[in-house]
Amino acid sequence: MSRNINIKFPDGSVRSYKNGVTGYEIAMGISEGLARNALSIKVDHEVWDLNRAITNDSEVKLLTWRDIEGKSTFWHSSAHLMAEALEAIYPGIKFGIGPSIDNGFYYDVDFGSQEFDTTDLENVEKKMLEIARQKNEYIREPKSKNEAVSYFEDKGDEYKLELLEDLEDGEITLYHSGNFIDLCRGPHIPDTGVIKAVKLLNIAGAYWRGDEKNKQLTRIYGISFPKQKELTEYLTLLEEAKKRDHRKLGKELELFAFSERVGLGLPLWLPKGTQLRERLENFLRKAQVKAGYQGVVTPHIGHKQLYVTSGHYDKYGKDSFQPIHTPNENEEFLLKPMNCPHHCEIYAVKPKSYKELPLRLAEFGTVYRYEQSGELHGLTRVRGFTQDDSHIFCRPDQVKEEFKNVIDLVLYVFKALGFEEFTTQISLRDPENKEKYIGDDEAWEKAQKDIIEATEEKGLKTVTVLGEAAFYGPKLDFMVKDALQRSWQLGTIQVDYNLPKRFNLEYIGADNQKHRPVMIHRAPFGSMERFVALLIEHCGGDFPLWIAPDQVVVIPVSEKYTEYADKVFKQLEVNGITGYVDSRDEKVGKKIRDSEINKIPMMLIVGEAEEKSNQVSLRKRKEGDVGKYDLEDFIKYFSGEVDKSLENVQ
Repeated sequence: MSRNINIKFPDGSVRSYKNGVTGYEIAMGISEGLARNALSIKVDHEVWDLNRAITNDSEVKLLTWRDIEGKSTFWHSSAHLMAEALEAIYPGIKFGIGPSIDNGFYYDVDFGSQEFDTTDLENVEKKMLEIARQKNEYIREPKSKNEAVSYFEDKGDEYKLELLEDLEDGEITLYHSGNFIDLCRGPHIPDTGVIKAVKLLNIAGAYWRGDEKNKQLTRIYGISFPKQKELTEYLTLLEEAKKRDHRKLGKELELFAFSERVGLGLPLWLPKGTQLRERLENFLRKAQVKAGYQGVVTPHIGHKQLYVTSGHYDKYGKDSFQPIHTPNENEEFLLKPMNCPHHCEIYAVKPKSYKELPLRLAEFGTVYRYEQSGELHGLTRVRGFTQDDSHIFCRPDQVKEEFKNVIDLVLYVFKALGFEEFTTQISLRDPENKEKYIGDDEAWEKAQKDIIEATEEKGLKTVTVLGEAAFYGPKLDFMVKDALQRSWQLGTIQVDYNLPKRFNLEYIGADNQKHRPVMIHRAPFGSMERFVALLIEHCGGDFPLWIAPDQVVVIPVSEKYTEYADKVFKQLEVNGITGYVDSRDEKVGKKIRDSEINKIPMMLIVGEAEEKSNQVSLRKRKEGDVGKYDLEDFIKYFSGEVDKSLENVQ
């Protein structure tokens, strides 16, 4: 323990410290302000407590509230604080798991015979803040498996005992904070005093370990902040988010619906929603044709062996619908969980020459996963969804250039739809848990190198995360911020050396020998369902003119002018403009108000003067009256407005 160790910082600088130095000591050596604000420390890609001793040369990054991992540490510690408060108020309760999530934390709780509902949340909040002011330290304590089992047996805690069954000796830790002790990997913030503001948001039912056969626990969701001001701002955004909830707006704008008779998690696209979706699909199809993609269509099912070959059966089998058995004995089909195995089979239809590569196949393909009912959420988590899927088969020397071209396509899509803020995440495999993935080290290293170099050459600012790769290859994920500053994972590009090998795909090279192609998976939208959900909430239902389902409403001032309104609308339809005639027996003012509520971008008012002059009076949503136009001039004006909304991305 006497030798010094070298600590490397994100800026590349290296400093020498005594063996056993802690993150807190490193922070203090830099500045007292950093020491006050540091929440945890990343040591060689793993996040640790600040007071944990570092005993080897390491790369480190001190994490604060500004870092995703810093927030995660803060919120996980807040989950423990909530558990301590709950235990103080409801003695004898038991706990499942209590992780941090994208915004806040939750804990699954077994209240036994004790009652708990949303009216009790405020009391728990008060108790949490009372305990937080005690500034209790979070103390990490490694335990042997026997010691941990003995402790939770004495408590009669079947949940922690079940979790311990999956853990190995030497990897088990308990965390103490005040009067609460929990089985936990950590990390945690230094003490509870950092937590200044708390809000418990709602409760839900959650089956233990996500299995409907197990007991249903009470899941309590919450969020916390180091400053009260930040909580106030968050709650304001939350209220705005409720107004923009895609489930609420989807119903009001008649975009989509769900039916229990059809099945949970299987959306029904209504005419207006279909119009919106088709505009998005056509937009991407045009961009893909320009970029050299060819469209394909594949079945919704495939032979089980297809997905065994690809590895998807092992990966998604538990989350898939049950196999479809045919009258032929031992013949099984699956609803497809992914499109890529089908595209591999399309590639294999005939021999390929190196001159034919890259081959870019694109499909809006619907796939199916049997998500647990408790996990379903509007369009963001469904059981049947359509991916804007494409698979590029190319030579190894083409990978980087093709990857960069896909980055350009993703950025084009984001710009067209007004997503200006995003980050990119390079998701690599976990080097300590390689059994989760298929393929050899050499293929993975090549794929990871291609992605890293491509992002550097495109000048993207990236973060690297271990353990988030697809099971067949590393990927680049795009994290988009919406109008409420919430992050969504949209758009993904993956490099895959493994599926071509599993499907024995080949091409004849310039040397007249057989070679293995590389496969790039990409989906700028991700899934159409999730993308539309995000778009609804980002726009608040106020869609850009070029994709709005109803672009124009024609409003006759009285029944006498309905015939002229119909004539106007037919001319609009001929020119590809969508909408309807509001021929209701209502006053013009009400029709205009209703059009504003229904978020119709343009209103054309027609009456006696307009009919005589073959004109329309244009009113734009949120802008008011614009003026009168000859019908042909309006159509030109409309086309110009559409072009204007897209001119920045041409």
